Amino acid sequence: MEERQRRALRRGRARLVAALRVEPLWDPLERRGVFTRTMLEELQSAGSRGDQARQLIIDLETRGKQAFPVFLSILRDTGQGDLADMLVQECESPPAAPQLLDLQPVELELRGQKQHKRLLFLTGVASHWISRQALGKRGSLIVTCPCQVYELKADPCGHCLILNNVTFSRDSHLSTRVGSDLDCEKLERRFKALRFDVLTRRDLKAQEMVLELQKLAQRDHSALDCCIVVILSHGCQTSHIQFPGGVYGTDGKPIPVEKIVNYFNGSNCPSLRGKPKLFFIQACGGEQKDRGFIVDCDSPKDEAPGASLESDATPFRAPSGNMDEPDAIACLPTPSDILVSYSTFPGFVSWREATGSWYVETLDSVLERYARSEDLLNMLLRVANAVSAKGSYKQIPGCFNFLRKKFYFVCD
Repeated sequence: MEERQRRALRRGRARLVAALRVEPLWDPLERRGVFTRTMLEELQSAGSRGDQARQLIIDLETRGKQAFPVFLSILRDTGQGDLADMLVQECESPPAAPQLLDLQPVELELRGQKQHKRLLFLTGVASHWISRQALGKRGSLIVTCPCQVYELKADPCGHCLILNNVTFSRDSHLSTRVGSDLDCEKLERRFKALRFDVLTRRDLKAQEMVLELQKLAQRDHSALDCCIVVILSHGCQTSHIQFPGGVYGTDGKPIPVEKIVNYFNGSNCPSLRGKPKLFFIQACGGEQKDRGFIVDCDSPKDEAPGASLESDATPFRAPSGNMDEPDAIACLPTPSDILVSYSTFPGFVSWREATGSWYVETLDSVLERYARSEDLLNMLLRVANAVSAKGSYKQIPGCFNFLRKKFYFVCD
């Protein structure tokens, strides 16, 4: 669905929720392939007519390129042409210009303190406060709840290391990861735009990957506010205590994800203590292929005709010899300020095409659209929702979150 069509649905949502007659819509929505019967039954269980209408409009955004025009046609066929005309008008309207917020200073006396704190109050949103620290160097405004937010004041914000394994040795029996270079280029551009110092390394053996990770962890991050590690490779299941999964070097040797993460924890990387450490893993978590509990009738739209759909899965291999070093299996301090985002559920494959992986393509798109306004966890929910709607086989990203505060990227 085009962005202008999504925008029209969002702008018109209040009127649609108030006036939409949903009962006549169910049969034509199924008959014309917008939703399956199971999906419609779930929508009908949402509650009142208004609740059903609201959920229908939200879900409609995920139903492909033809969903919007088909929905307009069904509205007119069911005698709700006025709502269709409203959506067409909203679709043709240009995006609204950002409005200036009405900010007024107020005086607050904090309990137990004599000194008054001067804060800014956002008129009309009584539950949200904006401190002067929330105003960025370029005047950007972050509206936050009373909970804390990680401060990203440094420029660059921090280092971003991308390890991109594409071509594997013959002895590894691992296929070439076609499309991974496109993933890498997207993430290089994206994190540079988000004010990170990006370093990319391609086709590293397992020990070379370890050395790069250790080198980054041993750097002095005192003047920086964050650190990001991205790994694009084949993956597998591994023995673990904290973080599941492993990634392969080009020599076919696995590295447990929790070993990678623990290089950067508070014990091993003191200059990153209390600072967010983000890991994005595009690799399989295992060999299982999930067709889902329903088959998406629109799934072909997400697969180019004749496209080669590949996974980054390899069979489970229990680590042998000294592969599990002490810092990968010992009882370590709580891994605070760490988030690991996986492209797929542990044990399942992660799908990739010649144009790149589902996960990275979606992550890049979501960061582009929402990084200025939403925190990281909310954006990762968007990624999970969008990826889960793709393809005949199903895939759902997830994360292990040990962040203590909200995380907002800083955008130029």
